[in-house]
Amino acid sequence: MDAPLRILLAEPRGFCAGVVRAIDIVERALRIHGAPVYVRHEIVHNHHVVDELRAQGAIFVDDLDAVPHGAVTVFSAHGVPESVEQEGRARGLDVIDAICPLVQRVHHEARRYAARGYQVILIGHAGHPEVEGVRGRVPGGVLVVATLADVAALEVADPTRVAYVTQTTLSVSDTRDIVAALNARFPGIQGPDVSAICYATQNRQNAVLRLAPEVDLILVIGAANSSNSNRLKETARNAGVAAYLVGTAADVRPEWLDGVAAVGVTAGASAPESLVQGVVERLRGWRDATVETLAGPAEAVSFRLPARLVAEGESRRIAPSRAAG
Repeated sequence: MDAPLRILLAEPRGFCAGVVRAIDIVERALRIHGAPVYVRHEIVHNHHVVDELRAQGAIFVDDLDAVPHGAVTVFSAHGVPESVEQEGRARGLDVIDAICPLVQRVHHEARRYAARGYQVILIGHAGHPEVEGVRGRVPGGVLVVATLADVAALEVADPTRVAYVTQTTLSVSDTRDIVAALNARFPGIQGPDVSAICYATQNRQNAVLRLAPEVDLILVIGAANSSNSNRLKETARNAGVAAYLVGTAADVRPEWLDGVAAVGVTAGASAPESLVQGVVERLRGWRDATVETLAGPAEAVSFRLPARLVAEGESRRIAPSRAAG
């Protein structure tokens, strides 16, 4: 008989404050205005969350031309280009912007650099909604780099007037080599300090690094199109541990446990705790198991909700909660 499996849960894991805020915005809009409420693109990158909101009456659209004139419309946590805002106004939509405040800070930083005459470079993945949102906010354009080769190929008008910002779903460790290459090419380059990096991205990667020496396998719960979830898988593998990205418990394969005495479980910033518990129960269905949480820093970050969605006497701030979703 196999020995009992040791299951270690990462801490922190799962929902971040920006995701909690975005989901709450849609749910409150539905309660206040009634269904349907339209949402441009996925509110966050998790099909489970999207399906639950759809069941409550949210309608997800790829383009605003699918939204009736004047309808309540929520923009996703990833942020949108300015052209989308302009289109919303032209169509008379009642817009509620659920952009993560940390993404909004990247917009402000990029625009501030551009206004001072700097060529803005964005470290991130072309095509990601957050990256497209930043690109659509900066007059004069943004150059996107994701690799050292991209940095080497950069062409700028004035090498002394260059600045960079980063996609929030990349951590300090994700961007370290690229930032070093940018500094080598452009010694006077301007950029954010470490405090501008998304706290949730860094915290979740650090939690994986704490798990790695303790386990033989790490399961990352998150969507295939979730940048931060994919980075968690890569972080585990770079630490020398086998790792898989799974959307739900149904994706976990029993053969992955062959020869495994301890498995770590974590979740991307858009994955609800219910999915974590589902994976734990699937593992316990195959093996006797113990479950424990590997201690990590508590997250006390909270973000303000739009005033129009807050009832009189209620706090405008909302903090992360694993009960959500």
